[in-house]
Amino acid sequence: MKRALLVGIDSYDQIEDLEGCVNDVQALSPLFHRDDDAAPNFETVTLTAGADGGYVSRDDLVKAVGHLLSSPADQAVLYFAGHGEEADEDVTLMTSDATEYTPGLRFTEILSRIEGSPVQQIVVILDCCFSGGAGRVPMIARGAAIRQGLSMLTSSRVSETSAETAEGRGQFSTYLEGALEGGAAEITGEVTVAGAYAYLSEAFGAWEQRPTFKANLDSLKPLRRCTPPVSPSTLRELSNWFPDPFDVYPLDPSYEDTEEPRNETNEAIFKQLQKCSHVKLVEPVGEEHMYWAAMNRTGCRLTPLGRRYHRLASQARL
Repeated sequence: MKRALLVGIDSYDQIEDLEGCVNDVQALSPLFHRDDDAAPNFETVTLTAGADGGYVSRDDLVKAVGHLLSSPADQAVLYFAGHGEEADEDVTLMTSDATEYTPGLRFTEILSRIEGSPVQQIVVILDCCFSGGAGRVPMIARGAAIRQGLSMLTSSRVSETSAETAEGRGQFSTYLEGALEGGAAEITGEVTVAGAYAYLSEAFGAWEQRPTFKANLDSLKPLRRCTPPVSPSTLRELSNWFPDPFDVYPLDPSYEDTEEPRNETNEAIFKQLQKCSHVKLVEPVGEEHMYWAAMNRTGCRLTPLGRRYHRLASQARL
């Protein structure tokens, strides 16, 4: 069982409104709800407050977070886009009814609920100013490990603001959308929170806001499954084509479908090897392209990444 709560707040009673948070939730919700092949992913609930209506009070957010975390589940995602406020080595997620003295929900309050939650893995994603403060709350800053199974991905460091685009989106969430669509997918098609962080970190320049990532995980459950560039059946063949991971697979012109006489078996294998080459699992020996490796009979071999998946295939883990 997997649950996701996505909160986007543009409209505020007493502080300046935002423009992109509801749009971000609307863009991300279907990606969390369904995998690339339309298989069910997270059971998703959204809370939004924008120009078209909606209101998210502090009580609403407290209740929704409690519902997300109170009962057992394999995985839960809490996503928040809205105003954030610095608060003594913490960050406050500001709600529609924010006031000077009650601006919203402090992350320490959320963290205390997380600590007692029966959910196995919890992913917190914050797209708000000063969101990096979620990694500096006192119970973490004193050196105590965050609870097993928790990961936190934030849009900016503790002292930084988080930008919106001219198109009415959060910059961080726009990149997160690209990550979930497959930009951060591994060869197997899985997008994990660690892979999403790597993708997001590269997306921002040296002078822009910097995402942060903190986790205590012994395994990575996927946030989403995308169509893999190489099928699992092809990956499993790596250990058959290369009995030893440092072997050279012999190629000759019969593997090319432009040559006569045709060899359909070799051609089928070569098409799969070429796909592996496109994603840097296999490389031609002594040639720039796989075509010439076949025509000149030099063969192909596994790359270091290919040897990693060869090992997984050999261990029946694919």
